[in-house]
Amino acid sequence: MAQLADLGGRTLALELEGDTPPQVVDGGLLLPPGRVAVLHGLGDALFYRHGHNSWSPCGWRRLSDAPLRIESAERRLTADDTVWDDPARHHSSAVAALQGADGQVLLLGALGPDIPRLTADRDTLAGWSERDRAPWFLAHGGEQEVFAAYTRHLAARLGRSGKRAGNVWCSWYAYYENITEQQLTKDITALRGLPFDVVQVDDGWERAVGDWEPNAKFPSGMKALADRITDAGLRPGLWIAPFIVHPESGTARRRPELLLRDERGEPVVAGHNWGTGYWTLDLTRPAAQDHLRETIRRVSREWGFTYLKLDFIGAATATGVRAGDLGREEAYRLGLRVVREEAGEDAYLLGSGAPLLPSLGLIDGIRSGPDVAPLWEHYATQDPSDALARNAVVNTLHRLWQSPLLEVDPDVVYFRSRLNLLTDEQQRWLRDLADICGFRAVSDPPGWLHPDELEDMTAYLAARPQVRRLSRYRFTLDGREVDFAPAVDPGTEQRYPIA
Repeated sequence: MAQLADLGGRTLALELEGDTPPQVVDGGLLLPPGRVAVLHGLGDALFYRHGHNSWSPCGWRRLSDAPLRIESAERRLTADDTVWDDPARHHSSAVAALQGADGQVLLLGALGPDIPRLTADRDTLAGWSERDRAPWFLAHGGEQEVFAAYTRHLAARLGRSGKRAGNVWCSWYAYYENITEQQLTKDITALRGLPFDVVQVDDGWERAVGDWEPNAKFPSGMKALADRITDAGLRPGLWIAPFIVHPESGTARRRPELLLRDERGEPVVAGHNWGTGYWTLDLTRPAAQDHLRETIRRVSREWGFTYLKLDFIGAATATGVRAGDLGREEAYRLGLRVVREEAGEDAYLLGSGAPLLPSLGLIDGIRSGPDVAPLWEHYATQDPSDALARNAVVNTLHRLWQSPLLEVDPDVVYFRSRLNLLTDEQQRWLRDLADICGFRAVSDPPGWLHPDELEDMTAYLAARPQVRRLSRYRFTLDGREVDFAPAVDPGTEQRYPIA
């Protein structure tokens, strides 16, 4: 049904399914479920693209420019959603926005799962979802204003978390998978008395991805390691990817009935890592839910890890033939609900590779971009989802609007000079952005730091600067102005200040 609507001083032509009229709500209009099209009249505007999961590229592109997307099909399967990908059109997940020459922003966002998608051209901003069960929110005004209104409606419908992780030390960017009980024991001892709240053990402790028991490098077991962390006055944290299964794992061999399968009955490849495609659980199957419950109960309740980094969890939204009649994001949300129930309300759950909307109300923090690295850019790749410090900064800046809903995790900052190719300015951008997010993590072993580096890290972690946002990329921290525009570098002619 075509109709006109007044919104933020503009009259817009809308095409809606059915005959339910728009409803005036806080900050904008509530539109009925189904396909939505808005004749925006903004011409060659800037388009805000929001990626499907934590690693998907986010940012502003002019409609006349090439769409922001991951070119590699293999990487796109891991770090975005391949189903609605279109190299010729500007696409977005969950929410999209257009900014005209006057700086005002027109936002269209979904208020629930399942796989809401949006696209825009010079005439139309359109949205739809795979099941068309959730309404839409439409707003027009200043950038901060319309995104804030959207988050209020998301919080009311899907939930939010006010938990704070504190300062996190993570093993990944020092050792990657080469962690051992012996080395981590030394690091835990060295971390005593430093201003950290969590020690998070990352990938490398498990027998295999999908087999969540300690390997031979941890002879004392994971409960003993968690107890050491607790004895040091810190919260035990653990990396786990509970929704995925490596094809060579014991679980894949012994429990094939748990896997999501395609129309031919073959396990669905839900992404790529560890040199292979990995599989995912069919979380609509009661047996898979029981398997997940047992895993999380063991890790959190028996071993004592109450901070869980849930990685690669977006794999649960892969396309496949599910046992239950649920949409892709509904199945994912069902799995997260199992994790929350078994970990308990007091546990801190950090999602990585996670889609935003079906995570709300169930997790406490979300990774806002791809992994960082002690390297700003790489000459051999232009992949916006690649593990590089600049990609992490750019994505996080464009996801800061999510912070009223849950903690936005920009990934670790660096203080070490060892194995570090970042300049002082690039390291400062990482640190300032972590301060803006209020989520600060470090992966430098204290033994790697020179005395001045250890002093700088300690002072940084102890400080709590006052943050004020001036525009899209400009902030003040305790009165010191920080401009991320040179890091993002979208071109001066493409940037408008936040109105």
